[in-house]
This record gives sequence, structure tokens and C-alpha cells, in this order.
Amino acid sequence: MKITVYTDGASRGNPGPGGYGVVLLAGKYRKELSEGFRLTTNNRMELLAVIAGLEALKNEGSDVTVYSDSSYVVDAVEKKWVFSWEKKSFKNKKNPDLWKRFLKIYRKHKVKLVWIKGHANIPENERCDFLAVEASKKENLKIDEGYENMQKSNELF
Repeated sequence: MKITVYTDGASRGNPGPGGYGVVLLAGKYRKELSEGFRLTTNNRMELLAVIAGLEALKNEGSDVTVYSDSSYVVDAVEKKWVFSWEKKSFKNKKNPDLWKRFLKIYRKHKVKLVWIKGHANIPENERCDFLAVEASKKENLKIDEGYENMQKSNELF
């Protein structure tokens, strides 16, 4: 069964409170995911949305098309940049923690990423945007450990 995943990330301030939204579609099935974080970036949330969507899949080897309005994420994968970053241990690249997590789950499925224009009245993308923004406004937001720990280590040097 083909699976379609729509994803979006948001942050209010960059960095600032952020969140992601995901809509998974497979046949008659639909699932929505979202999560908010107290301090993060838009690109981290865009990437984490894709990761969360792929990690939600129950069967390895799924045929998945991911729609994202993030050229950062889509281009990194479809233009194969992330694989050269990996060979260089993500040296001088942002978000290595999430890219490593992405590659681990990406390799378990047959994934195609497709860029779509954001805020273009694509219903599922609009829904993901809504989920992401609402998640960023919740109380008691999670800590984006990868981001906050990276910020702390940068302050040491």
C-alpha cells in the first residue's frame, strides 16, 4: 500500500518556540501527529516532521511519498547532499543529530520527497501548518535536546 505523508514545521521566532505537524494517509486510513518544543528553529521542525512521519510507519519497506514545503529538507535528500554530508560526518553542517536520525529511518523505507509550495491552499499542507503552529503554542513544551545542547556547547568555546 502506498503511503502519503504531508509535513510542516514552524517556529515563532527563529530560534523560538516551535512545532511540527504531520498527516499520514494510506488508503482509508489517516493519522495526524504534532509536537511542540520550547526553543528550536524552523529547519529543525521541518526535518523533525519528516522524521516523525517516517517513524510512525509500522512496516519496513513501505512505499512512501513525503510532501514538504521545506526546500532545505527536500533538496538535501533529493539532490543527495545529505549523503555527502554523512560521509564527512556532518562537519560544519547544522542539525547533525536530526540528519543522522533521518537517515536511519529513511533507509528502512522506499521514500520520495516532493517539494510543494507552502500556503498554496493544499489542504493537507495547510492542516500540517495549523498543527505545527498550534503545537508551538502549547504549555509545557518539550525540550529540543539536540538544539539546546548544541547551543550550550557553542557557548563554551
